Order: sequence, then structure tokens, then C-alpha cells
Amino acid sequence: MVHIGNDWDALLGPEFEKDYYRQLRRFLVHEYKTQVVYPDMHDIFNALKHTAYADVRAVILGQDPYHGPGQAHGLCFSVRGGVEPPPSLVNIFKEIHDELGVPVPLGGDLTPWARQGVLLLNTVLTVRRGEAGSHRGMGWETLTDRVISLLNERAEPMAFLLWGANAISKRPLIDAGRHLVLTSPHPSPLSAYRGFFGNGHFRKANEFLESQGKPPIQWGL
Repeated sequence: MVHIGNDWDALLGPEFEKDYYRQLRRFLVHEYKTQVVYPDMHDIFNALKHTAYADVRAVILGQDPYHGPGQAHGLCFSVRGGVEPPPSLVNIFKEIHDELGVPVPLGGDLTPWARQGVLLLNTVLTVRRGEAGSHRGMGWETLTDRVISLLNERAEPMAFLLWGANAISKRPLIDAGRHLVLTSPHPSPLSAYRGFFGNGHFRKANEFLESQGKPPIQWGL
């Protein structure tokens, strides 16, 4: 039913056979036929395709995809080359610059992070055009709960960066005694000044990885 192309296939295969996912799939088939839905159906699982389970070193968890034309491509907060970075991503780059002195990039394609083992996952993987949150409660949360639970079970410690209420709701799934769990408000302009700016997440994640004998994430693009 779903082919990811790496170790996630075996891990998530049983999920794709469950009733909740079959119902979700029927819903999505209808939505893609009758509505404008983002991302493109072939990009829905790009986060998992780009970052195999065994390669994950950090997880950035967002809410649902960008709902404007040409923006979402299956990696949370990321846009393809040539697309102007949305305000949330601009704020992410500002925080990285303030923490680490990394120059603010012109583009917003975060694929280089994914290739380094940063799983760029939303709690909900699809959305109607112009309707933020429109696919919440349809089954995606059950699947992404399973993704987080599987990562939590891994022996190798990793860093979880949970931004916004929907992402923070996953916190009980993660053993903070083994993994680093960082939470803050969402980087949206509506909430960034309430605690996203100055949260130190990128520096703290790298310090944690280095304490585990792993190389830091190169947050520059």
C-alpha cells in the first residue's frame, strides 16, 4: 500500500494494514480527487524516505504541512529551492543565526538536514489548501504516534525538538531519561516571541549529540 524504500517499510508495514489507516487512505483518496491538498501525494512520506529509521539522530516535530501553493513537500518547515521561505522558517533561521552564528540562507530546502539524520516530521502529514489543521483527527496522529514510539524504543539516544502544542502532545511517548526532549512554542510569528526565540534548541541538540560521541548537526544550508 505504501512503499518508503528503507527500513521504515518493515517497521510501519503493520500500521498500513490497520483499520484506522485504511479509513485514512479512503479519506485521502476522496480529498485528493475533490480538493486541493498539500503536499503532492507522492511527497507525503518524504520525511521517512529521506531519513531511514537507523539514521535518525534528531527529530524536529511540527504540526501540519504548509497550506499555501508550492510550499509543502513532505519535510516539516521545508520548502523546495526557489520558493520563498515562509515566516515560520524565517524565524527558525533567525534562531539558528542567533545561537550559532550560521548565516541565514536564501532558500528554505531543509533536505541537507534530513540527509544528516534529522527527521523532519509533522504530526499530521496532509492539509487542504488554505485550511490549516483541516486533516487533523483523521488518523495521521495515530501513525505519527507510532513513528515516535518506534524511535523512542531505539537504543541510541537522540534529540527530540517539539515545537507547538500538537508536537508537545507527543512528549509522553518519549523516555526523557534516555533521549533529549526539548519543547517550545511554535516558530510561527504568532508565537515565536513567546519562547521560540532564545530557546537554544539547535545548540542544545548538538551538545547532546556530541556528549553521546556523535557528530553535531550542520545547521547551515
